[in-house]
Amino acid sequence: MMGGIDPSDLKWRVVAPVLDRLGLGGAAAVNLLTGTALVESRAARLVQDGGGPALGMWQMEPATHDALWGMLEGAEHADLQTRVARMACADIPRVRQLIGNLRYGCAMARVKYVFDPAPVPAAKDAVGLCTYWKRVYNSALGAGVVDSVHIAAFTTAIRA
Repeated sequence: MMGGIDPSDLKWRVVAPVLDRLGLGGAAAVNLLTGTALVESRAARLVQDGGGPALGMWQMEPATHDALWGMLEGAEHADLQTRVARMACADIPRVRQLIGNLRYGCAMARVKYVFDPAPVPAAKDAVGLCTYWKRVYNSALGAGVVDSVHIAAFTTAIRA
């Protein structure tokens, strides 16, 4: 089995800088977003197995992407909307950038968590981060589960 991006490279060269630029960083958020990529795609898949609909390393569906942009509109989130938009290339439809623009995909995944009122669990709490991912990102309708395999992915993110 081939691997994806090295978790440490993903964490420190993509996730941490993106979250810092968004003003939504910190160790817990960095571990959450790194772990999310590991559980969603093994940090390897750019299109969901079988061809979709989920796109990018964070496996976001186009409908979720578009709904998040709708939620970002308005004065309350104008600064965050501007920061996320700066991660995108102007000449490619934003939803298509989930596939190849790692910074944009990471930013949009972080936005998904922003709208949940609960705080991000502690940075070194693999079970808590995994449970939070399942509830907020994967949802009750998603195929993901809180189990030893998924918790191990968050442990990898913490140790990276």
